[in-house]
Amino acid sequence: MSTRLRWAVLGPGSIARRFATHLPHSELGELAGVGSRDAGRARAFAEEFDLGADAVIGDYDEVLASDAIDAVYVSTVHTGHAQLAIAALRAGKHVLCEKPLAPNSGTVMAITDAARRSGKVLLEGFMYRFHPQTLRVLEIVASGELGEITHVDASFSFDTGRREGRLFGTDVAGGGILDVGCYPLSLARLVAGAAAGTLAVEPSSLTGSGTLGPTGVDEWATAELVFPSGTTASLRTGVRLADPQSATITGTRGVLRLEDPWALTDRQIIRVDVVGEEGREIEIEPAHAYALEADALARAVAAGQSEVPELTLAFSHAQAKSLDAWRAQLGLRYPFEADTAAIPTVSGDPLRVRDGAAMPYGEIPGVGKKVSRLVMGCDNQGDLAHASALFDAFFEEGGTTFDSAYIYGGGHHEVLLGQWVANRGVREDVVVIMKGAHTPHCDPESITRQLGESLERQQTDYADLYMMHRDNLDIPVGEFVDVLDEHVRAGRIRAFGGSNWTPERVDEANAYAAANGKQGFSLLSNHFGLAEALDVPWAGCVHATDPASKAWLEERRIPLFPWSSQARGFFTGRARKDDLSDAELVRCYYSDENFERLDRAGSLAAELGVPTTAVALAYVLAQPFPTFPLFGPRSIEEMRSSMTGLSISLTPEQTAWLDLRSDRPA
Repeated sequence: MSTRLRWAVLGPGSIARRFATHLPHSELGELAGVGSRDAGRARAFAEEFDLGADAVIGDYDEVLASDAIDAVYVSTVHTGHAQLAIAALRAGKHVLCEKPLAPNSGTVMAITDAARRSGKVLLEGFMYRFHPQTLRVLEIVASGELGEITHVDASFSFDTGRREGRLFGTDVAGGGILDVGCYPLSLARLVAGAAAGTLAVEPSSLTGSGTLGPTGVDEWATAELVFPSGTTASLRTGVRLADPQSATITGTRGVLRLEDPWALTDRQIIRVDVVGEEGREIEIEPAHAYALEADALARAVAAGQSEVPELTLAFSHAQAKSLDAWRAQLGLRYPFEADTAAIPTVSGDPLRVRDGAAMPYGEIPGVGKKVSRLVMGCDNQGDLAHASALFDAFFEEGGTTFDSAYIYGGGHHEVLLGQWVANRGVREDVVVIMKGAHTPHCDPESITRQLGESLERQQTDYADLYMMHRDNLDIPVGEFVDVLDEHVRAGRIRAFGGSNWTPERVDEANAYAAANGKQGFSLLSNHFGLAEALDVPWAGCVHATDPASKAWLEERRIPLFPWSSQARGFFTGRARKDDLSDAELVRCYYSDENFERLDRAGSLAAELGVPTTAVALAYVLAQPFPTFPLFGPRSIEEMRSSMTGLSISLTPEQTAWLDLRSDRPA
C-alpha cells in the first residue's frame, strides 16, 4: 500500500461530490478512481474532479479489482451499501460506507462480521463525529463542566418540497429516520457515552411517533430516549418538515447549544452557559469533515488497528438496532424486510459451506442427513433480516441443524426459519428439529395439531427430528409413542424423542415401543453442561448433569441435545461469588463445586488461548455418549465466539479434571 490511501468513490452521486470536494484537504488520502454501474456517470465524475490518466474508472468490479485502489467510499442508495461494502472488503479494500451502514441491524451484523474476518478497516460515515466541533463538545461533556447530563435535544429535518426520488421509495429504504435521523440518534448515544467515560451508551428505552406519507416512508418522526443513567433525549427528523437543525445538551450545572451540530456550513459556534458564570461562545476553526473521517480510517490502517476507535463496528451495530426500534415504533417495515420476502444473502453470492469449515457431524438413525454437532437455536431472531444473516453464517461454517419449537415467539420464529430455508433452497441440506406438546398442551391430540401447524409455518411436509417439549405423567407413555410412531409411518417426521424427559420415562417409552413393534425414542434434550445444576430454570425441566444421568446416557448411548450447556451464562464471566444479582443463576448454579469447575475451565482456557465458554462447550462435546449441544447466539459475533469450542479436543483426563473427578489434568 502507498503512504497515502488511494481512494475510489463507488456511487458518484451528490454525497460523493462532497467527499471528493473535501478529500484534497486530506493529509493521508487522495482520489484515484470512481466506479459506477453507469459508465457515463463514472467518466463525468472523473472529469468533474480532474482525475488524471492513471485514475481507475469503470464499473464496481473493475475498480475493486485494481491494485491502484486502497480504499473505497461507498455512497450508493442505502440498500446498495451492504453488497458493495462486502465485495470491497473481500477484494482487500478498506471501506468508508455512508450512513446508515445498511437499512437494518441484521444486515449491519453481516457487514461488520465480514469486516472482522477480512482484516480490513470498515467505518460508517458519520463525518460530523470527526469535526473539531464534535470533539470539543464531547470533551466539554466528559469534563463535567455542565454537571451531570440530564437531557439531549437534537434535530435533523428538512422539507424536500416534493415526494420524489430515493428519499420516498420504500424499495431503497427511504424516509427521514435512516437518512438523517441517524445523526441526532448517534449524537445522543455519543453524549451519553462521553458522560459515562466510554464511547457510547445504548438507550434502555425508545419511544417514537411520527407520520408515514403516501409513499410509505416516514416523513416526520420523533423519538424519546431514556439511558440507564437517567439521561433523556428528544430527537426529531423528517424529509417533509423543516425543523431547525440544532442540538442542546442540558446538565445540572449548565447548557451547551449548537446551531450547526452536523457541520454542514462554514461556521460552527458552541454556546456554553454555566450557572454563576458568564456565557461564552467557542468558535470552531473551519474544517473539512469528509477529509477528517477519511484520515481517521487511514490512521487506523497505519496503526494496524482493526477498526476506527472513534466509531467502532459495535457502535454501528448498536446504532442499527436503535434505528430498527425507532422505525418499529412507527410501524415502518420496508417490503424487502417482510417475513415473506425473498431476502438474498447479504453478499449477493449463493450460499455454500466455506472451504475449511471445521464443523463435526454425527448421525441420528432414520434422518439420513449429516447432523451438525452444534445446533442453532431458533428463538433469538427478531426478524427475517436478522435470522437470514445469522443462519447464513452458521450454514457457511458447516452448520446443518436448527432447533425450532411451536411456542417460540408465538410461532414467529418457525415462520422465519421456514422462509429462510425456502429462500435458500436448502431443505434437503438441513436438519430441522421441531418441538411441540409444551405444558399445558401436552397430550397426543396437541402433538398432531401443533405438528400440522408447525409444518405449515415452516413451508415443509416433514420434520427431520421431532421432540415433545415436555412430558405429562398423567398420560400413559404408550399413548405418546403411538401417535409419534403414526407420524413417522406417515412420513411427517423421521425420528422423535423428548425434551425434559426423565431417563425412567424414556426407558418406559422404548420398552413399550419394542413390545408393540413401534419406533422408540431416538434422542433426548435435557439440560446438560459442565456446571452441575442445583435446580432447573423453569418448572417442568429436567437436567442430566448428575452422575446417575451421565451413567445412564453412557450406557444407553442415546444422543443428547443439551440445552443451556453454558449454564445460562455461568461460564461467560457473569458468575462471581460476591455477585448475587441474578437470582436464577444463583439458585441453579452457585455452589463451591461449580465455582471450582469455573476456575478450572478458566485456567485451561488461558492455557489454550480460547474463551472459557469454548472450554465449557468442548467439555460437552467430549462426553462418552453422543452430544449435539444447542446454542442460541444473538449475533454472528456470539456465534463465532461459541464455535471456538470446536477447535478444542479435550482428553478424557482433562474432561475428568474439569468435572472434579481427578485432581489435575494429564
